[in-house]
Amino acid sequence: MDHRSTLLKSYLKNIPSHHDVIVVGGGIAGAGVFRDLSLHGLGTLLIDKKDFTSQTSQSSSKMLHGGIRYLENLDFALVWEALHEKNLWLKIAPHLSYPEKFYLPVYKDGLRPLWMVRLGLFLYDALSSFQNLPSGQASPKETLKVIPYLKEKGLTGSGIYSDAVMDDAKITLECIYDALLEKKSYACNYTALIKATRKAHGYTLTLQDEMSGLTREITCDQLVFATGPFTDKLLKEINLFPWKPKLKLSRGSHLWFSNDMLKVKNPMVLTPKDGRVIFVIPQKDKTLVGTTEVKGEAEFDQVPDQEEIEYLYKNLKDFFPKADIDPRHLLGKFAGVRPLVMEEGAESLGKVARNHKVYQPQENAYVLLGGKYTTFRVMAQDVVKPLMNKRGLPYLGHLSTQALRSPSIIKPWHKPIIDKETLIQIIQREIPKTEEDLIQRRLGILKDVLEGEELQLIKETLQQTLLEAP
Repeated sequence: MDHRSTLLKSYLKNIPSHHDVIVVGGGIAGAGVFRDLSLHGLGTLLIDKKDFTSQTSQSSSKMLHGGIRYLENLDFALVWEALHEKNLWLKIAPHLSYPEKFYLPVYKDGLRPLWMVRLGLFLYDALSSFQNLPSGQASPKETLKVIPYLKEKGLTGSGIYSDAVMDDAKITLECIYDALLEKKSYACNYTALIKATRKAHGYTLTLQDEMSGLTREITCDQLVFATGPFTDKLLKEINLFPWKPKLKLSRGSHLWFSNDMLKVKNPMVLTPKDGRVIFVIPQKDKTLVGTTEVKGEAEFDQVPDQEEIEYLYKNLKDFFPKADIDPRHLLGKFAGVRPLVMEEGAESLGKVARNHKVYQPQENAYVLLGGKYTTFRVMAQDVVKPLMNKRGLPYLGHLSTQALRSPSIIKPWHKPIIDKETLIQIIQREIPKTEEDLIQRRLGILKDVLEGEELQLIKETLQQTLLEAP
């Protein structure tokens, strides 16, 4: 498929009037469902009111991981599943993820002694079927060599285990690009669901192009909602079927710092005395610090509040007393809202399980909720299997374990070359429609680091290329 045909398949005005399945929601869950359906040969349309992966799915801690902290919740099945998925993606998408050894410093007055940490890390390895890089431990001296500014007083050593660092936005996008290689697949960002009506053999959806204002009626046989934190609100608005709210929103905040501040060589896990967990993850030219866990007040809640920022700063100062913890090192900040499925008896947001659930409120409608980023492929399977069975078709589980076939033009963790030719290729193939889409998710850089001439070139090239689109 050439780049212009990919661009064609992203406009509401160009797509067919009927599809086998329409997937609403272009985050990682929707992208996983879209890819799986497309690989099975179904005519599938993916829509998102904003840009693909522009909400929760680009606001993670940038890890593929089993969830070391879920061991204390005894969520062994979830950890097993996530670890196996993590190791699968390391094999089939090595350009989007890489394994790292994480250090977990332990102190005399900490919540867990070193022996308990080591036992937990062995269990973590066992749940991975020993596919992880082997765990281990480091002495205080060895720990300080890797983490030079770390607090020395009371340090008894550190546990070492393996997880993966990844580019969350690009994994989502490349799942979509992969699906678009199939002839009957279409993906329209900035396309809102305005109305949905049930018909005898499927649904009629009224869709609106948020950029042009164009409205079209599109029909489908089956409908999938993978709208994350927006699910309860959307289903109430369209009133397609009875729906009781099922989500508990949790906001996680992160800060980007220059590497000069902490000089951390390996990712690490901080365990404050309040029982929460903070990750410190170096990524080439910058370091990510997060996450917090507070009640989300709104579905669009992507800016950390001052209290969360101060919480992260306070803990950085506690754990790195020798470092120059100063706002001048701050490169950026972001927050994301996690859609947790409500559970009775969960004491805190951190204790709410990250298991996903699939609901079928009507014969041909599916709602996917909850889960964690790492397990998105399994989440998609749990929607696609019954959907395929309903159509009398076999489900082929091996299809989604294939390598992604359409890599991003700008690879993760590479400084992009910003020239007109490269920008045109990205716009035609990777379907950004605003400057933010192009800069943040396709180029993968922070806007503040761009020069004025680069910003102007991006703006002019985007406008010209989209204007010339058929």
